[in-house]
Amino acid sequence: MTESFAELFEESLSYTQMQPGALLNATVIDVRPDFVIVSAGLKSEGVIPAEQFKNERGELTVNVGDLVEVALDTVEDGFGETRLSREKARRMRAWEILDEAYKNDEIVTGIISGKVKGGFTVELSDIRAFLPGSLVDVRPVRDTSYLEGKELEFKLIKLDQKRNNVVVSRRAVVEEEYSAEREALLENLQEGQTIKGVVKNLTDYGAFLDLGGIDGLLHITDMAWKRVKHPSEVVSIGDEIDVKVLKFDKEKSRVSLGLKQLGEDPWQDLMRRYPAGTRLFGKVSNLTDYGCFVEIEDGVEGLVHVSEMDWTNKNVNPAKVVTLGDEVEVMILDIDAERRRISLGMKQCQPNPWDEFASSRNKGDRVSGKIKSITDFGIFIGLDGGIDGLVHLSDISWNMPGEEAVRNYKKGDEVEAVVLAVDPERERISLGIKQLEQDPFSNFVAANAKGSIVTGRVIEVSAKSARVDLGEGVEGILRASELSRERVEDARSFLREGDEVEAKFMGVDRKTRSINLSIKARENEEEARVMKEYSNAGSASTSLGDIFKDLSND
Repeated sequence: MTESFAELFEESLSYTQMQPGALLNATVIDVRPDFVIVSAGLKSEGVIPAEQFKNERGELTVNVGDLVEVALDTVEDGFGETRLSREKARRMRAWEILDEAYKNDEIVTGIISGKVKGGFTVELSDIRAFLPGSLVDVRPVRDTSYLEGKELEFKLIKLDQKRNNVVVSRRAVVEEEYSAEREALLENLQEGQTIKGVVKNLTDYGAFLDLGGIDGLLHITDMAWKRVKHPSEVVSIGDEIDVKVLKFDKEKSRVSLGLKQLGEDPWQDLMRRYPAGTRLFGKVSNLTDYGCFVEIEDGVEGLVHVSEMDWTNKNVNPAKVVTLGDEVEVMILDIDAERRRISLGMKQCQPNPWDEFASSRNKGDRVSGKIKSITDFGIFIGLDGGIDGLVHLSDISWNMPGEEAVRNYKKGDEVEAVVLAVDPERERISLGIKQLEQDPFSNFVAANAKGSIVTGRVIEVSAKSARVDLGEGVEGILRASELSRERVEDARSFLREGDEVEAKFMGVDRKTRSINLSIKARENEEEARVMKEYSNAGSASTSLGDIFKDLSND
């Protein structure tokens, strides 16, 4: 009876082990390209697809005679064969390991395999887990490329086999590891100290370094003495570098780091090495709307303002003058060591066309060129060397107002002018067109002495005065009070346009370029002359009435 019970127990135990899902040890008896044959001590051998024995590189990892763990799928299928699974066995064993680790709060290893919404996927042997983005590190990490493909340690924070849900945290492991190192580092860290760190993350404004228990920020402005557009130009994720501690806030656990501070500051003796006026070559490192930056030595840049690029074009497009990377000759104009700014000039390394014009032309020389533009105040004429000279409205014509005279010219006209003045420092050249001819007004004044009698034709009459053409564009003014010895209320009652008049040259109004005339003064002068003539004749019989009669006949 006892033997019968033992036999029944063995049979029931054997039956339990042979249930689908049971894990069995099996021996590999044959390896084919497409399948592997194993023996698990069952009625028939198991045939398992070769794919279940391949690693991530597609290589078979078993040989004949190897002992492997398999899971029982079915004892006998419709064809009398036993179905076994190596893949299912691995997953079942992996779940057991994860469950044990979860219960004991143990660390598991895995590989970040991809990115999904809200985080990343992690391969834990044959189980895929989820790693939330906030649990990758102690600080938010935008770029995880330096972690992907590497075997990392994680803590299990959620495990649900039924729902196939596994959540892990790398942050928990890092915080645990860093706790001891962090305390030691916080105790010994000092400003000015040089320490090693590993670049773990890059941002637009700098790089975060793992100092071993604490993170430090290497700001982009402290990476190099020269201009850095992006941290990736200087460091890469995973780099181990030496840095200097610039600031350390122990309470907030904030560390500011510097890389450029490990080398000498090139600005220290810059003014001694590059006095104003020094010419040197540099490389164009950046282009802007207002100029270009030129690197004159490692870590030292200067600005060539757009106004210092070309002598003749003050608002030239920098991109039309230089290209990024060009080697150009520049001159040191000014160094502001305190603000770390250098003003450079490119045009100063080229001949100054204003100086060349001043040295080759004298006042009074004649020049010619095409009209470049016409403005409200004059005409700009293009000259040799790409520079312009200005003919002011007042220097266009002797006789016509500038506003009228300028209408006789248009852009592109070839014109001749006289050099009136050259100011190389202010980059100004004054020209005159009317100076090509002698001034008729000056000629008239020189040819006609004050007090002489001149003849002209009335060209305009108003109540108070009349304008008289004296020839060559010279005009005289006859005021109503100067028309006659008699009182004249309205000049129009005395003169008409076209009348020929003789008048005395009384004076010059150089401001209005007019000659002051007087008929009354001429008559008074003639009367005095006649009276003097009669007086000299000594004719006692001549009466005063006769004299006036003679004057009226004249």
